[in-house]
Amino acid sequence: MPHSPPMYTHYTDDPVEAAKFISSDKLVVFPTETVYGLGGNALSVAAVESIYEAKRRPSSNPLIVHVGAIADLSRVVKEITPSAHAFMEAFFPGPITLVLPRHPSLPKVVSGGLDTIAIRMPSLPVSLRFLRAVGFPVAAPSANLSGRPSATTWRSAAEDLDGRVSCILRGPNAIVGLESTVVDCTGRSPILLRSGAVSLDALSSVVSDISTDAPNISRSPGLRYHHYAPSARVCIISTPDEAAPGDHAGYIGLAPPDSDAQFKKCVVARDVEEYSHNLFEFFRECDRSGVTMIYCQSLAETGLAYALMDRIKRAAKAAK
Repeated sequence: MPHSPPMYTHYTDDPVEAAKFISSDKLVVFPTETVYGLGGNALSVAAVESIYEAKRRPSSNPLIVHVGAIADLSRVVKEITPSAHAFMEAFFPGPITLVLPRHPSLPKVVSGGLDTIAIRMPSLPVSLRFLRAVGFPVAAPSANLSGRPSATTWRSAAEDLDGRVSCILRGPNAIVGLESTVVDCTGRSPILLRSGAVSLDALSSVVSDISTDAPNISRSPGLRYHHYAPSARVCIISTPDEAAPGDHAGYIGLAPPDSDAQFKKCVVARDVEEYSHNLFEFFRECDRSGVTMIYCQSLAETGLAYALMDRIKRAAKAAK
């Protein structure tokens, strides 16, 4: 498919103004608490196809449908299962995505041809104002070119998508900085497909028989293809002493490097929340600065650190 010529991208701080573009089957970048999203009318085949084109995303990679009200789910899902009801009561709105049977009237292109659909209700106030002004479900993957680190600021989203979308809704930097937790709720017992800010322990406290044995990861957006990769190589290390400082190198972690170690880019986070919040933007800053090697300190994979290490491992595998 040939690429469309560059278009004029309108910038706004007004979620109601941005919503008007969605109503015209145009694409809008909008903020959420996890990462920025690239939104289009989930009920329009043309709009959804334009999301895949703008993002250069494989059409077999399903999208997440965002809603501003529970009532909107009736146009998207065929059934809300008992486990989904429990998770919605505990975590909606919030940084969690639930996979459910797709409503027959929802275009299959949204779900990558699957009979399931991923749904989410973000908690960021400006996200909800935007989605409620739209008034119907919005399909939205992360607002970045496919394979690149997810955008956690509107400027990073613009870096990838200016000229490829009709509108960018400027909002705050993403609070979480990692994509949402994804849980398959189609079966008798729910299955964790993608880790995120809602941890396995938190999920287990709501539905005790949740499993991590995912036989069909294709139901989850963001797992079948390489993601999160900067242009630089990503190397996972236990301590900063294992890194090789220099003008080519970047470091991010919880432990501070030796005072004599000079990195071109360096972030020492106070805790795992700050580490996660900074990760993707740090990757992008390293690329902008010409860094060719990024050292990421590994953490014990519990709670949010499990999701953080998942993203770092994927970046290390995908980065060249």
